[in-house]
Amino acid sequence: METILVVDDDHSVQKALSRIFGDAGYHVEICGDGQSAIDTFRTVAPAAIILDLGLPVKSGADVCREIKRESYSLPIIVLSARSSESDKIVLLELGADDYITKPFSPRELLARVRAKMRRAQKDALSAIKHVEFGTAVVDFAKMEATFSGARVELSAGEFRMLQFLVDNAHRVVSREEILNEVFGYPGSTHSRTMDNLILKLRQKLEEYPASPSHILTVHGVGYRFVR
Repeated sequence: METILVVDDDHSVQKALSRIFGDAGYHVEICGDGQSAIDTFRTVAPAAIILDLGLPVKSGADVCREIKRESYSLPIIVLSARSSESDKIVLLELGADDYITKPFSPRELLARVRAKMRRAQKDALSAIKHVEFGTAVVDFAKMEATFSGARVELSAGEFRMLQFLVDNAHRVVSREEILNEVFGYPGSTHSRTMDNLILKLRQKLEEYPASPSHILTVHGVGYRFVR
């Protein structure tokens, strides 16, 4: 039985989510603060995490950042009363897989969580685990990267975007495709944030970031990765 980790300090939400996922055949673990969520994640190895942003002890953003640093392929679905664009952008950069605003439809929530879990399982089987280009070496399984032999720190969002580009090497991928397939955000609302992630990747992994050799821009369309 797969485990869903619910992280929310609202008891009524805890009860509702426990019923939704329990009735769907999942084991449910409940945490009411950010630190206990991280501790439980390391203990129970959940298949997905439902995460509120406004948590005591440690914020939802910090929880997302820490968990994605250890397991960036684990689906994290943010469930929050906050609906501002800035909140969504922060979570995209941290690597959250989806963002659902309260109040929510139980059927839609369950469907989206299942979709993220299926994609994570598919990606685990088909994704490239290791890549070298120029003087960069990236191990996606270990979430480690070096450039010219020196350790480079990549965020979960940067790892995920690079993974997608590498898996689709030599094919031009549009901004909309990246936003939808990598971050679960349809449309182009976050295209500027995505472009900033591309810029950061180049600065960390390209010898000449202003004139990249591997992470290329196809003007008016999107991006293409070449070795």
